[in-house]
Amino acid sequence: MKTENKILLILDLDETLIHATRSELHKKPDFVYADYNVYIRPNLKWFLECIHQHFKIAIWSSADDIYVEDIVDKIKPDSVDFEFVWGRSRCTTKRNFELDEYVHEKRLKKIKNQGFLLEKALIVDDSPEKTRDNFGNVIYIAPFKGEMPDDSLLNLHEYLMTIKEVENVRKIEKRGWENRTSNNN
Repeated sequence: MKTENKILLILDLDETLIHATRSELHKKPDFVYADYNVYIRPNLKWFLECIHQHFKIAIWSSADDIYVEDIVDKIKPDSVDFEFVWGRSRCTTKRNFELDEYVHEKRLKKIKNQGFLLEKALIVDDSPEKTRDNFGNVIYIAPFKGEMPDDSLLNLHEYLMTIKEVENVRKIEKRGWENRTSNNN
């Protein structure tokens, strides 16, 4: 498959690929960043190395830009290149008046300016409130809080292999995707 035809897979960072917490969990962290204990979701390196053969990959987090870049530097396999690594400065901040809080939304229309087609873009995130305007492009993953075992990335890989060549990802039903993998049948 030509690179131009590959689907862009945009991955969230916190609670999707890693879990960062000020308190140490039941095991030693994979690394420490500032005053955060960082736990890497099981199978992350394998997932990134396998998936980059079939997809373009990017990282988009609502966390601080410098934090995102530093964490990505620590978890990125040498053999994998990302199309972009974006943090909060690329999000759209909206106020949720009901909860009286601000949400940093990831609006996929911003990738169009980078030359990516929405029909060929998926975003994997654990936070529906941050991706609500991207319904046809989102794959929701269970939040990772450092628990073991966790097979989410194995299951996600299996699912992604079934849709890697579709022409328009927006036409695919992605709700319940985790029930369409061999580990959950």
